[in-house]
Amino acid sequence: MTDTASPAQAAPGGLPGKQGLSLKRQLLLWLLLPQLVLLLVGGALAYRVALKYAEKAIDQSLTQSVRSLSRQIKPIGSGLLIDFPRAAQDIIEQDPDDRVSYMVSSPPGSFLLGNAKLPGPTVPVNTGNGETMLYNTRIDGKSMRVALLEVDYGEPNTPQKLRVQLAKSLTVQQRLTAQLIADMLAPLLLLGALLSVLVYGGISRGLKPLTRLQAQLGNRRAPTLAALSPIELTQAPQEVYALAMAVNQLLSAVRRSLGQEKRFLNDAAHQLRTPLAGLISQTELALTETDPQALRSRLGKVLSGAQRSAHLVHQLLSLARNEVEVKLQLLDVAALARDVAREWTPRAVKQHIDLGFEGADHLLVAGEAVLLREALNNLIDNALTYAGAGSEVTLSAHTQADQVVLEVRDNGPGLSAQDLPHAFERFWRASDLPGGCGLGLAIVKEIAQRHGGSAIVLAAVPQGLRVQLLLPRIDTHPVRQGETLDKSTVNTRSLWES
Repeated sequence: MTDTASPAQAAPGGLPGKQGLSLKRQLLLWLLLPQLVLLLVGGALAYRVALKYAEKAIDQSLTQSVRSLSRQIKPIGSGLLIDFPRAAQDIIEQDPDDRVSYMVSSPPGSFLLGNAKLPGPTVPVNTGNGETMLYNTRIDGKSMRVALLEVDYGEPNTPQKLRVQLAKSLTVQQRLTAQLIADMLAPLLLLGALLSVLVYGGISRGLKPLTRLQAQLGNRRAPTLAALSPIELTQAPQEVYALAMAVNQLLSAVRRSLGQEKRFLNDAAHQLRTPLAGLISQTELALTETDPQALRSRLGKVLSGAQRSAHLVHQLLSLARNEVEVKLQLLDVAALARDVAREWTPRAVKQHIDLGFEGADHLLVAGEAVLLREALNNLIDNALTYAGAGSEVTLSAHTQADQVVLEVRDNGPGLSAQDLPHAFERFWRASDLPGGCGLGLAIVKEIAQRHGGSAIVLAAVPQGLRVQLLLPRIDTHPVRQGETLDKSTVNTRSLWES
């Protein structure tokens, strides 16, 4: 998996861009980097804790030692009896690397006894009631911890002070701290390394479904229907499964769109082949005609074939347009139906057909005006074409339960019971009359489905045909006509009524 790309490299999908870190590396960074930071912070805190306890141990040792040393110095009158055995001095000085220095001074600061001259504290000494004062200093460039104890002696009229100082190098403290840190951090480092291995393995295992998903998508290069088949993941985490489902929905939409395009091309190629061949043959014959009357007849056939081809192309384009997403708006279909009937009246009068409208004044649906007008135009066109002169054609708009019914009814010859189930099939025709191509009712059905409704064809009584376009009805709505609606709610009447 590539983690980075140059700025000029094209990102997937053909869009220029720069790839960032892979998801695996990002997860490792977000999981292991905080772990490392916590480990460092924990180490620093552990060092301070160890240093504190080591200092506390040294302070206790120095406090105990300085008090023991002070007890070996006994005031006698105005003088001092120093009982400091050689054995005790050897114990104090037994570690050459960590030698203990001591000094007895009286008055304080005036060297009386000891193995080194120790500096006093930088702050005033307040060690009443036998309290020990502890402070840090430097002797010969080394850091030392000093315990100081002052003792009162002498006659009441001539009081004197005795200061006892005991210093110890901080080397022991540092060595003890290093040992404590080593003993504490070694297991933590081992556990951190083990946790890092487990995190790496868990991330690698968790990303395997994404790797399989990438492999399945990467193998689909050619834009064919087979390459758009759904992705199959037998076992996957919820997030990857949701991603796969979203990709499958996209593939399904692309597959449907590609199938519609392929079907449109096949339909167009199949249906245009015959009229175009007829146009070519009639034109070739017309070019060889010398008789004006025969030439006129040939040109009439050419015009008829061209009109039929133009009608077929219009129907095919309408069918293709109906198969795309529909933007629904609040629409008064009763008013739309009256306008459509009024537009077809001149042709009906010319064909001696009685065309009328009946029904409600206002009916609201969630629809697209251009497509619904196309559906009504197809229904009226079919009725005027096949009903015959002297017949009656009625366009009506009314309600039925929770649906709006747009119906075109005629009293022409109609369809037989055997032909009714085939009425909405593409390119199926029940009549040999010129002008049709068998797509009008198929378009009506597609438009009805795009509006969340349906289309049905029924035999009229006593004769004729009834074609109904059924759409979900909207009784009330708090907005103006023409507002864009959400397609997901067009079938839920209660939403509008609430």
